[in-house]
Amino acid sequence: MATVLGSGHTTLAQLRRILFQHDTVALDDQALQRVRDSYRFLTSFTQDKLIYGINTGFGPMAQYRISDEDQLQLQYNLIRSHASGLGKPLDPIYTKALMLARLSSLLKGYSGVHPETVELLLAFINNDISPAVYEHGSVGASGDLVQLAHLALCLIGEGRVKHDGEWKPTELVMAQHGLQPLTIHLREGLALINGTSCMTGIGLVNVLHAQNLLNWSIVASSFVVELVRSYDDHYSEELNAVKQHYGQRYVAAKMRQLLRVSRLTRKRDEHLYDHKVTETVLTDKVQEYYSIRCVPQILGPVYDTISETLKVVMNEFNSVNDNPIIDAQRQNVFHGGNFHGDYVSLAMDKLKIATTRLSMLTERQLNFLLNDKLNQILPPFVNLGTLGLNLGMQGAQFVATSTTAESQTLSFPMYAHSIPNNNDNQDIVSMGTNAALLTAKVIENTYHVMAVHLLTLVQAVDYLQLADQLTPPLRAVYTELRALVPTFSADDIMHEKLNLVVQHVRTRQLRFEAVPFNQPAPYEEAEFDKHVA
Repeated sequence: MATVLGSGHTTLAQLRRILFQHDTVALDDQALQRVRDSYRFLTSFTQDKLIYGINTGFGPMAQYRISDEDQLQLQYNLIRSHASGLGKPLDPIYTKALMLARLSSLLKGYSGVHPETVELLLAFINNDISPAVYEHGSVGASGDLVQLAHLALCLIGEGRVKHDGEWKPTELVMAQHGLQPLTIHLREGLALINGTSCMTGIGLVNVLHAQNLLNWSIVASSFVVELVRSYDDHYSEELNAVKQHYGQRYVAAKMRQLLRVSRLTRKRDEHLYDHKVTETVLTDKVQEYYSIRCVPQILGPVYDTISETLKVVMNEFNSVNDNPIIDAQRQNVFHGGNFHGDYVSLAMDKLKIATTRLSMLTERQLNFLLNDKLNQILPPFVNLGTLGLNLGMQGAQFVATSTTAESQTLSFPMYAHSIPNNNDNQDIVSMGTNAALLTAKVIENTYHVMAVHLLTLVQAVDYLQLADQLTPPLRAVYTELRALVPTFSADDIMHEKLNLVVQHVRTRQLRFEAVPFNQPAPYEEAEFDKHVA
């Protein structure tokens, strides 16, 4: 199935299909015509005019005029000199998202590139040719110059690409698919590397994973509610309706759906209101710990932050973000700073903090389950074996605790950490790709914490013999996890069990019912609910 790009506002649903369901991409005919028109206009407009990045140097070197015979070599020099990235290559999912973001920007028809550029980018995407793009290099201000230079390097047939699971010379893979290296016609080098496509691509994948983690956290929290036979009013409509935050109401509604037919949760009126309580000291908790009772209030801001981040990332994806802007319709060229990544940088920092908060909630719920003095219903470390001889989930807790601590440290905002560079031409920068990559790390960390928590939860279900009493959606999740890791009481290599759960949580897209509200929904709420409906 092909998803057409360039015909209008690309949606989250379309991008999810391309990135995770392996849809191919097609180019809209009108978008291709815009690209042709932009290229033709720029070709004629540059005659006898001084245009930045075509017949001038770059950045602080723009004062140097470039001769006609050197203009094409200038573009090659730009690509090769800025292909300076270090560190690990980006995961192919990020590189694919990066290429989609760059393709989207070029298809708007404001970049002056030859149509060959977008057609070759399309071929790379559809043939799963993943350029070696390295994590270190961007300051996120003249765009993601270094990362996008590595993309451009591969488009001109140089560098390395990952294809069929192996790193290979680009020219070899292009020949295998009958592709010719990109020829520089005018300003293809600058147009390819001058934009926010790296941070936007990574940010897009981050948002999709953050949605997934939020869903898992709602499920895990609902598990805990059933295990401890909590009162049900803390996620009730009546209590949460008096707060005006959409995210809080959303999370509470999701919990009500998951726990709708619960046989384990309790009604406060039945236990505390409808008969006289005579005990001086109550054996049951009147109110649960905050990590159980305040889930809507804690995960609600996470939901709202994801929605806000989604709006920013999708707006950036659908924007033109290079410099200068080639406006064929107005017959002019406009210079400015659309390459600046502040929007994405700030959004990624917010998402990183929200995801860390989700991880902290998960770790606290886990600690509650593992500490028998707190929960008073489970053995220490949910140990289903012999106490003392066996260790249960004790070793796994160290992973969750240390990983959460790392995420807390990584949550310092990159947006507030500008360092001038480029001879002070770039005197305030966004660090947007750094922000996106750190958010990706926090997301990966949170998957690890969630895996420890989920494995502990199903062990607790078995100890309490509650599997048959779980609500149907929670029972379904329990069954899936048990198919991966059967009940265990003897000690074995925990890494193998946990890794199975990590991979399952990363790839399993949970399905909930959509939640209707009377108040206006956040941006693309329909897309969000479509993902979990």
